[in-house]
Amino acid sequence: MRLKNFNLALGAQIFKACADESRLRILHLVFRNGEMCISDLEQILGFTQAKTSRHLIYLKNSGILTFRRHNHWVFYQVKDEVMDMLNQIFQFLRKDQQLLADQQVYNTMFSNRELAVNKAQFQPEGWLR
Repeated sequence: MRLKNFNLALGAQIFKACADESRLRILHLVFRNGEMCISDLEQILGFTQAKTSRHLIYLKNSGILTFRRHNHWVFYQVKDEVMDMLNQIFQFLRKDQQLLADQQVYNTMFSNRELAVNKAQFQPEGWLR
């Protein structure tokens, strides 16, 4: 579902969320790559688990991110309603060196199969129990 009518409350939430550089870096990775889990974001960004978790909770409570659980992982993705707005924000930031570097780290990890999404896809259900 795409956002058809923009309202002040949602706009304020999105702009507040984007006012923090760490949240913008997280949002950019999730936006560009479909979905991400906290452990992958920690590795890519060099954040602690507590910092990453705090920002993900803020983004989820702001109505920007949603999540799904798979085994012991939680994968976050951008809600459809805010995709268009985030797309426009990230068009302005498309040449930002920090965001490009974060994406390069993601690409390297993805090619080396070090991401949880790949581990989750190739492991049988309940393999950690």
